[in-house]
Amino acid sequence: MNHKAGFVNIIGNPNVGKSTLMNVLVGEKISIITHKSQTTRHRILGIVNDDDYQIVFSDTPGIIKPHYKMQESMMGFVNSALQDADVLVYVTDIKETIDKNSEYFAKITSSQVPVIVIINKIDLSNEEEVKALVAEFEKIFVNATIIPLSALLNKNMKELVDLIVSKLPDSPPYYPKDQLTDKPEKFFVAEILREKILKNYRKEIPYSVEIEIEEYIEEDKLVKIRALIYVNRESQKGIIIGNRGEALKKTGTEARKDMEDFLQKKVFLETYVKVKKDWRDNTKMLKDFGY
Repeated sequence: MNHKAGFVNIIGNPNVGKSTLMNVLVGEKISIITHKSQTTRHRILGIVNDDDYQIVFSDTPGIIKPHYKMQESMMGFVNSALQDADVLVYVTDIKETIDKNSEYFAKITSSQVPVIVIINKIDLSNEEEVKALVAEFEKIFVNATIIPLSALLNKNMKELVDLIVSKLPDSPPYYPKDQLTDKPEKFFVAEILREKILKNYRKEIPYSVEIEIEEYIEEDKLVKIRALIYVNRESQKGIIIGNRGEALKKTGTEARKDMEDFLQKKVFLETYVKVKKDWRDNTKMLKDFGY
């Protein structure tokens, strides 16, 4: 039997469960997950290996209409995912308006690669609604395969993996068989801290924040991390820190615990807040942050 390998790129609108799907497929928490839109900002690879195949999954930011340069860069990740896929997975869910960002439908159908449309969160619906949605998407994506599933409950996930493998081209693996992702540990440490900020702060604060890991020193049983939290304005710095530093302390403690689970080591975490005015529209800073 020939070995199969390929890039399977996951795209879709915000909050449809792309990152949950990615994590379930990979079997590890590769992408951070919150209920807020724009949680995923980068294109993140998760690699699944078997004796006969290698699937290189790619999680991408939710499709949005950009309002500043950072969001333009995020949509750049989405557009690149449309161009270099061996299999394209478009994720929607049972609650989403069917024509949301429908301008991407033409790009998907013209991609000339196999397309799988996933209707996620079927655990929140009934059989009749799901069948109706499948029929609607069959009209839009004529040559695609439509799979209703629940990533959260692991329902119909094996069928999805089997379908993906069947559509992969014959190829040797692109990455070593023991590799899980293309991102370094520092990236995931920063994402863990950003996830806690998304969960603990409201309004514009989470969308005005970026994390830089200024220091990462790994010892036998301890990792020392110094993290800088960048915000857009001075008033946001005060909100992040909170009264007597309590808000930042809470966020740092939650992040440290998750970092220890991820790294399987004790973590000494220092967090500092810096103001970088309008960093989301600063081309140099965005490049430094990996956008």
